[in-house]
Amino acid sequence: MASTIQVLPTEVVHLITAGEVIDSLAAVVRELVENSLDAGATRIVVYLSPNLWRVRVADNGCGMNHDDLHKAAIAHSTSKIRSCADLWKIRSLGFRGEALHSLTTLADLEILSRPEKNYSDGLRVVYGYGGEPVLVETAAIASGTVVTVSNLFGNWSARRQGMPSAAQQIKAVQTTIQQIALCHPEVSWQVWQNDREWFTISPATTTGKLLPQILNQVRQGDLHEVKIKLPLPNSELNIVVGLPDRCHRHRPDWVRVAINGRMVKSQELEHTILSGFHRTLPRDRYPVCLLHLVISPEQIDWNRHPAKSEIYLKDMGYWQEQISSAIDQALRLNSDTLKESVHISRVGKLLKAAEEKSGYNLKENKTPNSLKAVGQINNTYIVVEHPGGMWLVEQHIAHERVLYEKICNDWQLISIEPPVLLYQLSPVQVSQIQRIGLDIEPFGEQLWAVRTIPAMLQKREDCAEAILELSLGGNLEAAQVAVACRSAIRNGTVLSLPQMQTLLDEWQSTRNPHTCPHGRPICLSLEESSLARFFRRNWVIGKSHGI
Repeated sequence: MASTIQVLPTEVVHLITAGEVIDSLAAVVRELVENSLDAGATRIVVYLSPNLWRVRVADNGCGMNHDDLHKAAIAHSTSKIRSCADLWKIRSLGFRGEALHSLTTLADLEILSRPEKNYSDGLRVVYGYGGEPVLVETAAIASGTVVTVSNLFGNWSARRQGMPSAAQQIKAVQTTIQQIALCHPEVSWQVWQNDREWFTISPATTTGKLLPQILNQVRQGDLHEVKIKLPLPNSELNIVVGLPDRCHRHRPDWVRVAINGRMVKSQELEHTILSGFHRTLPRDRYPVCLLHLVISPEQIDWNRHPAKSEIYLKDMGYWQEQISSAIDQALRLNSDTLKESVHISRVGKLLKAAEEKSGYNLKENKTPNSLKAVGQINNTYIVVEHPGGMWLVEQHIAHERVLYEKICNDWQLISIEPPVLLYQLSPVQVSQIQRIGLDIEPFGEQLWAVRTIPAMLQKREDCAEAILELSLGGNLEAAQVAVACRSAIRNGTVLSLPQMQTLLDEWQSTRNPHTCPHGRPICLSLEESSLARFFRRNWVIGKSHGI
C-alpha cells in the first residue's frame, strides 16, 4: 500500500485560509470524526473522559500504512489535496492538513492503525510536539484507526480555566456528533463517557429515517422526505420536512443546511426554507427542516472562510429556487404525508361525539378522485374516504386555505356603489385601511366612505364588519388572511355531497394543504390498518366466537 499522505507544496499552503481553531473537546471530536469519515468508516466509536481531557475515536476505515503514520501529524500534510487546483474541487471533509499537527501542540497524540489489506499487524505511533513521531511500535489492532488525544490544553492552564463548564462541553460534543450523523445516516455510532455507554445512533437508509433517533419528539410519520435529481451535473437535493400539522418548534433550531456531507451556515438558504413554510405554522412557530445539497465541488468555495462551516455557493438564486420548489413538493398532499400516526385518539373522540349528537350524512358518491366525500359530521367535519383509509376534514379551515391561496394569486379590489359607510374611525384605522389599498374618504362628521373593497367581500352582508376588522392592524398579507377567514364556509353549514367534493378537490390542489394560514391542522387521518386492528379483522372467526 503506497503512501497517500504528503506535505503540501508551499504555494498551496499560502492559498489555504487559516483553519478553525481547536478550542474545545467538541472541536477535537469533530476533526477526528471527519478524518474517520474521509477514510470510509461505517462504524465510529467515540470515548470521552472530560475530567482527564481525553478523547479517543476508533473507526473501521481504510487505515494508514507505516509511511502515512510517520507523516500524519506534520504541518500541512494531507491525503486530500495535492495542488492549487484541488482547492476548487474539494470532495472530502478535511483538506488543510492542520488538525493532527495542531493537536500535537495542544495535547498528547497517539495513533494506532492498520490498513485493510495485506497487513497482519498494525502500528502504534506516539507523536511529540510539532508532529514528529517519538515512538513507533507494532500493535495488535483490527483494520481501521484509533486516535487518542490526552491531556488536552495541559500546558495551557489559562485556556482550561476560561472554557465552558464540563456539562456544556459534553452537550456540544453530543450536538456535534448528531449533526455529523444526520449528514451520514449510513454510519453506526457508539459514544462512551467515562467508561459507560452514553448513547448510540443506529444506521439508517436516509436522513429522515435517522432523525427520530435524535429528535425524540418527532415520529417517522411526522416527516416527509423528498429526493430530487437536479439538472446540474452530479447534483442532488435531499430535504426532510416536518409536516406543519404534525410538528414545529418554538425556535428555528431545527432548520439545518448541509452541503456535501457537512452542516453549514447559510443565512440565504435558511431564510429560503423559512419562507417556504410561510403561513403554514402557528404564530411564533418554526419548521423542522433538514436540507442536504449534494453538488459538484466546482459550485462551492470551501476555502474562502477559515471556518469550513461557512461556505460560498455560486449562483445562489438558482439554489434558492430549487429549494423553494422542493419544499412545495414536500408539502403537497399525498399518501405519504397523511398517515395513521396523526392523533388517532382525537379522531376517535370526534367520531364518538358525532354519534351522540347527530348522525352521519352517509351517501353513495362515486368519483374518480382519490378523495371521496361520503358524509358530514355535525355540519363541521367532512368524512373522506381514500384508498388508504378515512380522513376527517374541517370544512371551514380547508376552505380558508383554498381561498387564501386564491387571494394571494389574484388579490382584487373592486369599486362599489353605494360605498360602505364606517363611523368613528381613529386616524390609525384610516391609515391602516389606506395601507392595504382600499379607497377611503371623509363623508361627514365622524363618517368615512370606503369605495373599494376586496372582491370576495362584495356579496357579504357583514362587509362593513369585515372592513372594520381589517382596519385593526396588520399588513396586506394579514388582510388577505382575514378576508379568507371571513369568506370561508362557516362550521355548522350544511353541505351537499357535490359541494363537499368540490371543496375536497380544491383543497387537494393547494400548495400547503396540511394547515390553514393560521397554522391549524386541517385533516385528521385514520388509516385502514388502524381500522383493521380496532375491529379485530385479523382474528380467526371461529376462534373469536369461542368455537
